[in-house]
Amino acid sequence: MSRLKTQYKDEIIDAMIKKFGYKNVMEVPKLEKIVINMGVGEAKDNAKVLESAVGDLEKITGQKPVVTKAKKSVANFKIREGMSIGCKVTLRGEKMYEFADRLINLALPRVRDFHGVNPDSFDGRGNYALGIKEQLIFPEIEYDKVDKVRGMDVIFVTTAKTDEEARELLRLFNMPFAK
Repeated sequence: MSRLKTQYKDEIIDAMIKKFGYKNVMEVPKLEKIVINMGVGEAKDNAKVLESAVGDLEKITGQKPVVTKAKKSVANFKIREGMSIGCKVTLRGEKMYEFADRLINLALPRVRDFHGVNPDSFDGRGNYALGIKEQLIFPEIEYDKVDKVRGMDVIFVTTAKTDEEARELLRLFNMPFAK
């Protein structure tokens, strides 16, 4: 069992009940899933770029990504409906907690000029979105084998009803929010 999950079971539940005054343990918000999305716009010209992105995402998450396709044709971007334009992974359970642990404790501190993540990136329903500019911050990615620096979106989906509850949950997971 990952360190974050065991910590969640004990300390986090107690702290959340104390702060928000829940009557039942089942009311306490929890992390439902983490979705990592990598949009690869250059894939329309070169299919190898998408394969490289899929490989990177698989190394980072330990799970095979799903290739995402364009829903609509956009003439300005030279994209037709059904074209492969990215990849995504949905993590749940043990892999989710392990990824969150590695992201918070290993990857984010490696970001240059890091002052914390934006505390205002909640959607109003208790979900948190985080943009990462380069995949090189993850220790699994070898710098020499990277063909191009790519960013990704990491979305934390929680069962929290409000942003305040979700912010407190992620803060207890040691998410480094900027002051």
